[in-house]
Amino acid sequence: MAKTPKPTLDDLRQQIDDIDTQLHDLIMQRTQVVENVREIKKGESVKIRPAREAEIIYRLMERHTGHFPRRELTRIWRELIVATLSFEGPFSVAVLVPENQTGFWDMARDQYGSFTPMRRFTTSARVIEAVQRQEYTLGILPLPRNDQGDQWWRHLVSTAEDAPRVIARLPFAGPGNGFEAQGLEALVICPMVKPEPTGRDRTYLAVECEEDIPFRKIATALNDQGFSPVYNQLWHEPARPAAWTHLAEVFGFVDPEKGHLDILKDSVPGKVSRVIHLGACATPLGAQELDPEKKR
Repeated sequence: MAKTPKPTLDDLRQQIDDIDTQLHDLIMQRTQVVENVREIKKGESVKIRPAREAEIIYRLMERHTGHFPRRELTRIWRELIVATLSFEGPFSVAVLVPENQTGFWDMARDQYGSFTPMRRFTTSARVIEAVQRQEYTLGILPLPRNDQGDQWWRHLVSTAEDAPRVIARLPFAGPGNGFEAQGLEALVICPMVKPEPTGRDRTYLAVECEEDIPFRKIATALNDQGFSPVYNQLWHEPARPAAWTHLAEVFGFVDPEKGHLDILKDSVPGKVSRVIHLGACATPLGAQELDPEKKR
């Protein structure tokens, strides 16, 4: 029985060319489907669906095998997703870039595409204003930390329909290779995006109080509803002595349409004036998901 001849280098290169052609055909086919989706969604004010975007990446991570790096796979799909968002209307990003700090810019580029229009702002207030006025589609701001003086999230504490809300957390696929991006985390804000669950969510809440209520009481009320608080920050308005606002980040999807906010308000001992949903986001991919074969 004759042996099958071993493929030559030229044979293998031809196979790669054939596969590239198939990939290109599929990209063009995918684009046509996206254009059909655009027709169905015509008239909607905001087309971006961050939960859907995260679910696409989660699904790919679950089925991925072989040696192709998962971070690079995620980057390819992020470029595909963002490239087609521009079909549905203008898409741009406002980024907080403090002086001599480019890390958030690099993070924004990694998530929202190499060629998406982006503009640098030097204050968080200007980013929020630009997004609220819809001068830019999205805004990138630092993840709140207790060692930072800028509690920008307090500007989101509003029930206005056009108030920006948290829709994503970065980096989604681990830190990139930006010179100053290591160790940085950010939140993405956008107005008028309906929060949707992915099954792997974090929710941001503002709990406004008329007295100084310890956060442990709020945490107990959250735990009683099945939501685990992972971070909190307090803002006290000096001009309003009877006004304390707690920022709470919790694991899980707090659904504003299922009465969760009213239940929480009534469950906290003390004078709570209101609980405001500041947005929700998919949990970024973990190190084990991005490199499952790496020993820990």
